[in-house]
Amino acid sequence: MNQFFINEAFDKAVNDYLKSADQPQGIVYNSFLVVVARILIIMYSELDILNSLAINDEELLKKNLMRFGYSASSLEIFFSNLQQYYDIEKENETKKVKIKNEYFILVQKDLIDMLIAKKMNFYVTEKEIKEIYDLLYTPFSKNPLRVSYNFLTAPDVLEIDKYFKKQLKENVKIIKPQEKHYLNIKAYEILNYSMDDLNKMDNNELERVNHQIYDYFKIRENAINKEYLLEKAIEALERENNKITSGNGYVDILLVMSIICTIIMVVGIITFVVM
Repeated sequence: MNQFFINEAFDKAVNDYLKSADQPQGIVYNSFLVVVARILIIMYSELDILNSLAINDEELLKKNLMRFGYSASSLEIFFSNLQQYYDIEKENETKKVKIKNEYFILVQKDLIDMLIAKKMNFYVTEKEIKEIYDLLYTPFSKNPLRVSYNFLTAPDVLEIDKYFKKQLKENVKIIKPQEKHYLNIKAYEILNYSMDDLNKMDNNELERVNHQIYDYFKIRENAINKEYLLEKAIEALERENNKITSGNGYVDILLVMSIICTIIMVVGIITFVVM
């Protein structure tokens, strides 16, 4: 059985984060593995990351990290790259001549790719983008520890900065304008809306009016056949308005007789005048 959660590197990242969270200026809180955990927490929330660890559910963590469109294969590569980074760093602790750690760059690119997946499939705020960028290892970081470590570790100190900006620029979600959805024109007329009124509305305003119509006719908007039900409701209302009836058979007979008598009287008067 694996003694670590996901792997040793990820386990250390999250546990070091928990131990150092009350010392935001400290070395541990600004160490690479903890910064990785902090970026994940910004993207997915602390609950999504820490709750999985608390209940020791690796599958739940993976499910959380893939919910914005990041693929399962990419996630496994990220975990592997993180562990490879940690293995090299541990080995470098015993060496006078340090091994170049290419995974320092690869892990950050993985995190940027996660952000892009969320940006393209969900929603990312400008605040979230700024917070993540500020935590990356670039020459423009406000934290001197990250600036120094970037100069010591990265073959190109601008590589992550350029990759981040390039990915944001090239991956722009295109939102197609939504076509207006009109209901039966008679329904709008019943609620005193003209076509001129409807044409001046944007999609949101029209949707609100459509909601009023369904509410007026007591039709549930989650009904599969709601537009058919609306057609039938309009037909029923029109029949009701066109009927000459009181709803009582006896009264209806009297009503018809009074109309006939009125017609006879009018005809009689006309005939008398003509004669």
